[in-house]
Amino acid sequence: MNITMKTPSIVTQQEWEAARQQLLVEEKELTRARDALAAKRRRMPWMAVEKDYEFDGPAGKASLLDLFEGRRQLIVYRAFFDPGVEGWPDHACVGCSMVADHVGHLAHLNARDTTLAFVSRAPQPEIARVKARMGWTMPWYTLTDEFDADFGVDQWHGTNAFIRDGDRVFRTYFINNRGDEALGSTWSYLDMTALGRQEEWEDSPEGYPQTPPYEWWNWHDEYGAVDSAQK
Repeated sequence: MNITMKTPSIVTQQEWEAARQQLLVEEKELTRARDALAAKRRRMPWMAVEKDYEFDGPAGKASLLDLFEGRRQLIVYRAFFDPGVEGWPDHACVGCSMVADHVGHLAHLNARDTTLAFVSRAPQPEIARVKARMGWTMPWYTLTDEFDADFGVDQWHGTNAFIRDGDRVFRTYFINNRGDEALGSTWSYLDMTALGRQEEWEDSPEGYPQTPPYEWWNWHDEYGAVDSAQK
């Protein structure tokens, strides 16, 4: 069937630039609104996590605290790679697989004292196999208890953010449904955390860690070299 698409008008370079500048005003408003929303997330109350949750990982049993890998913040995405889910056992669900494909290099998140982890009901051998097949490198754990039900991700995917104070863990934010579409970049993940991007231009509560923008950025294979030089 031949369908004629109704396209926008064809214009000159000057007319196109004028139209772009007009739309750019709204785009900048959206950017400022997104920054303001992230600032409100940094002021969200914290919910203490009182239960002891247990996961299976490549190295064996792991607690929620273990998932932080020693860092201050943790972001956990509940991916549906489970028996009975479409794609099993060859794939995780299509949507969750797209989310995994969008994840940027983890070294940049780690440099902001933040760990990203995925969790599913699949056993570890299945997770390792699919990660290798798909080229995914994020830590990926097996759910063994009611963590998914307690944090709103037993029936649908979602992303929870946590922070720790010593051995105490707190839930700080939650994004699900279409909100997950925007996640994947270092910036989008940091913007949902309690500490944000940790850059000086951000509107953050007093005492939050902040450094000049650009100065902490590095090639993903050289963060370790910088850390060693500073010790």
